[in-house]
Amino acid sequence: MTPASVLGWTALSAIVPGAAHLRAGQRRIGLVLVSVYAVLLLAGLIYGLSIAGNLGNAAALVGDGMLVTITVLAAIGALAWFALLVTSYVVLNPSRLNQQGQMITGIVVGVLCVAVMSPFALTANTVMTFRNTLKGIFPSSSDSDVPPAAKEGEDPWHGKGRVNFLLIGGDAASNRTGVRTDSMTVASVDIKSGATILFSLPRNLQHVRFPSSSPLHDQFPSGFRAELPNGGLLNEVWQYANDHPEVMGGKNKGPRALMDAIGHTLGLKIDYYAMMNMYGFADLVDAIGGLKIRVEQDVKWGGLYGTAGTIKAGYRRLSGEEALWYGRSRVNSDDFSRMGRQRCVIGAFAQQATPAVILTNFTKIAGAAKRLARTNIPQHLVQPLVELAVKVKDAKITSLQFVPPQFWPGNPDWAKIRTASRKAIAVSLRPAKQAQTAHVDSSPTATSSPTKTRAAQPTQTPTRNSQKGKGGDAKSLDELCGL
Repeated sequence: MTPASVLGWTALSAIVPGAAHLRAGQRRIGLVLVSVYAVLLLAGLIYGLSIAGNLGNAAALVGDGMLVTITVLAAIGALAWFALLVTSYVVLNPSRLNQQGQMITGIVVGVLCVAVMSPFALTANTVMTFRNTLKGIFPSSSDSDVPPAAKEGEDPWHGKGRVNFLLIGGDAASNRTGVRTDSMTVASVDIKSGATILFSLPRNLQHVRFPSSSPLHDQFPSGFRAELPNGGLLNEVWQYANDHPEVMGGKNKGPRALMDAIGHTLGLKIDYYAMMNMYGFADLVDAIGGLKIRVEQDVKWGGLYGTAGTIKAGYRRLSGEEALWYGRSRVNSDDFSRMGRQRCVIGAFAQQATPAVILTNFTKIAGAAKRLARTNIPQHLVQPLVELAVKVKDAKITSLQFVPPQFWPGNPDWAKIRTASRKAIAVSLRPAKQAQTAHVDSSPTATSSPTKTRAAQPTQTPTRNSQKGKGGDAKSLDELCGL
């Protein structure tokens, strides 16, 4: 055999194990290698098709035990393919080549061995990065307010029909003290169908109440800082609780205080929270290649009164910095318009962060998420959370904002807010045709039927509402944002 033929058959063995053995006359070993490889290839193909047909099956891959197993299998695969190439080269008897041929083929096969081991090493490294990211974001043990892990085979959500997540955007920075929760959205998800409604609460909602179980209930019986001039705003609750551990009965109780306040406001039990540093959110958007968003009108941002730049109206692919400012800018705008843009950013990210995009940019995404995210969702819920996220991705997502003229942050009608929340949840579960029959857009308006609650009086609020349409309407994000 010539050096070229030796290299050719050795390289072919990397793709079809056993080819070199068959060429060398070792038919039994060659057939065994080919058969084993065919079975493994077929099994992998079937599993891949099952995941492609139902992404819910991919949730099993995020379990800690499965991640470790994949890493070990990748290491074994790397060693197996290394041994395969070496034995394939040896069985072709390169010693019959002249000295120059032996040197050339030996060097090339060595490089080939490194090349075939690289995909396995990359797989192991990616899986370990993902595992470390999960451990860095999700706490290993639940806090006292989170239910313990369910036993194997039991419902991980402990029989709940829906689960409520508080999504927070914080603006902590080196030039600011503490954290202000400037973006607060509750994602209420139906576990069976994945139908989701997003409740957006204004940061300037005043005098929020606390449930009787909260230490702040006795501290502020008339509402948060209602006794003080210009009463407290909702986005101050987190930092107040952290600054007064003697009141809360422990340190770092800001998340619990905010979950209690918002849950009591909506009439819901907030199960978990996830907080993202809004400045770091730009890195996450850049990691997936930007967000495509329909910009209704020019948005000026940054600098002094929007002198840093302008996001032009139209369909735009926004960079991380632009997406951040699109959701935060108040130049020639107000808090409520900003809330509308923020929910469009959330919807665009949920829609455009597809599995293919995540896998392609995985290392960047993992690095950004690990640095920026904070949550009380325990590690044992990661796999069920992935399964739920797959349902949400294919389900209807609607949104309801509590903004003027239906809801006045300066003088909230708490009963009216809870009534609107219940109605929006009920109709979000209806098929689209039923919702149309009920003369609503995805869910009813907050004032679609008379209630016995006291009507909120229009009072001055910290900022005006320049949005078009009614703040009390719950509508599809596709309709609102042109997704």
